[in-house]
Amino acid sequence: MDASYQPNADVLAGVLLAERLVFGFLFAAHGTQKLLGWFRGAGLDNAGGFFEQLGFRPGRAFAAAAGLAELTAGILIALGFLGPVGPALLLSVMVVAVITVHRGNGLLATSNGSELPLLYAVVSVGFALAGFGHYSLDAALGIADWSSWLRWTVLGGGALAGFTNVLARRLPAPTPAPIRR
Repeated sequence: MDASYQPNADVLAGVLLAERLVFGFLFAAHGTQKLLGWFRGAGLDNAGGFFEQLGFRPGRAFAAAAGLAELTAGILIALGFLGPVGPALLLSVMVVAVITVHRGNGLLATSNGSELPLLYAVVSVGFALAGFGHYSLDAALGIADWSSWLRWTVLGGGALAGFTNVLARRLPAPTPAPIRR
């Protein structure tokens, strides 16, 4: 077995481009579901109501922030622009989704588990660490060479932003159990 195998650079760049376009634009579409109600989405008012149920108040503002983060992250990833910034935005939203919506439902999506947000998070972290390839705006603009510590710092900021949002929610007080006599 030849351990020195290196994939063809043009093929790898093409694969990264295809993956970024599909992944990024699908995630951007996810954001438009919240913001604009596109693609059979809830729209901002309904998404805001859902966010209120999760304890995020005002729900409409949190839904708008989440939708805008998703839209921006998806576009940045699809275009291969600003290195780890798009993946960090995506990571922040997925941290919130896993903790507030999917936790306790098992792993797989069929039971509303964490499968899909974990896949989104892992793929976006992969793009942040590996880079977007030669066919990206970062490469075209000569800004593709992000240092490893900066990539990890931006990703850490995204994760921290997600955890901070979770801490910002205000869950309703539990209803006291009736006193038995």
